[in-house]
Amino acid sequence: MEEITVYAFPVFLLLMLVELGYGLAVGRNTYRLNDALSSLSQGLLSQLVACLSRLFQIGLYAFTWRKLALFPHAALWSSAGGWLLAIVMFDFCDYWLHRVGHESAVFWAAHAVHHQSQDFNLSTALRQESTVAFLGWPFYLPMALAGVAPEQFALAGLIVLLYQFWIHTEHIGKLGWFDRFFSSPSNHRVHHAVNDQYLDKNYGGMLIIWDRLFGTFIEEDEAPVYGTRTPLNSWNPLWAVASSYVPIWRLACRAPRWQDKFKVWFKAPGWLPAGVRDDGPAFDLQRARQRFDPPLAAGVAPVALLQFAGLTVAGAAYLWLSDDLDNVLLWGWALLLIAALCGLGSLLQGRLRPTWLLLLDGVLLALAGGLSFAG
Repeated sequence: MEEITVYAFPVFLLLMLVELGYGLAVGRNTYRLNDALSSLSQGLLSQLVACLSRLFQIGLYAFTWRKLALFPHAALWSSAGGWLLAIVMFDFCDYWLHRVGHESAVFWAAHAVHHQSQDFNLSTALRQESTVAFLGWPFYLPMALAGVAPEQFALAGLIVLLYQFWIHTEHIGKLGWFDRFFSSPSNHRVHHAVNDQYLDKNYGGMLIIWDRLFGTFIEEDEAPVYGTRTPLNSWNPLWAVASSYVPIWRLACRAPRWQDKFKVWFKAPGWLPAGVRDDGPAFDLQRARQRFDPPLAAGVAPVALLQFAGLTVAGAAYLWLSDDLDNVLLWGWALLLIAALCGLGSLLQGRLRPTWLLLLDGVLLALAGGLSFAG
C-alpha cells in the first residue's frame, strides 16, 4: 500500500497547484505557504508513524481475521459486490470512529490534528493524524469478523481516504442531490467549522447518509470559520500532535477524585470533574477568525519550499523501501526525517534561520549516511 501512496504524491501536488492557480485567477486564494507546509508536514509525519506502527495499522486486524473470521473464504468477498460491500462497511466503521473522535477527549486529542488548520483547501486533506490508529483499530474489527481479508480491508480504507481528498475545498459549492447521499465539499466544510451550529456534525467519510440516519447532519448555511476552538498557534509538527493531550493530562492532575482522573480521558471534550473550574476565556467566533500567521523573513519562503521538496522525495523513498528495511534503518531514518520536519516548522516560525536549517540538514544527512553504512 505504501507504493500506492507514493504514486499519489504527484497527483496530490498537481491538484493542489490547480486549486491554487484557480484561486489566484478568480481572486479568492485559500492558500498560505506556512499553513500549507504545516499541513503537508503532518501528512508526511503520519505516513512515517504508520510505517512504525504496523501492528496497529494492520497487524491486529490481520490477527483477528486469521483467528476469528466467520466467513473468510466466502465467494462474496472476491466479487464486485463484495468489494463494494467492504468499502461501505469501512465507511460505516469509519463514521463511528470519526464520531467518537469528536465526542471523547482522548480520541479528540488524536483526531484534532486534522482540524488545526485555519484554512480549508486540498492541503488540509493531507493533514492526517498520527496517533488515531493506536486507539481506533478496534472499530474496524467487525469487518475482520465478517471475513474481509486484510488486503481487502487496507484497499477499502485507502479508497475511502483518497475519496475524501477532493472534498477539502472552498471552490466547489453545493451539488444538489449529490450532497444528500455523499460527503461533499459543502458537507465537509461544515465538519471543519467551529461555528456553534456546526460543531460535531457531518462525520461521513464517503457517504453522508450515516449522518442523516444517526442525527448528526446539518446543511451548510452560515459561512464556516475553520480550525479548532483552542487554536494551535504553532508550526511545530510534534507539538501539533501532542498539544491536545497536554490539557487532558493537566485536567487529570487537577481532578480531586481518582475516578475523575480516569474519566477526563474518555468523557466529552470540555467535561470538568466536580470541584474543577474552567478559568479559560469563553470561545469567541470573531477571535477565531484571526488566523495565526507570523510573517516570513526575507528569503525564508524559497528555503522552506526546497526543504519540503527534499523531505517529500526522501519520505517517498522511505515509504517505497520500508518493507525491506531492518528495524534500525526503519526507525533511524524515520526519526531523522521527523527532525528535519521540526527544523522546517522552526524556520516557518522564525525560530531558526535558513543557514542554521541548512546546517541541521547537513548533520541529519551525515547521520543518515552513517546509518546506511552501518546497516
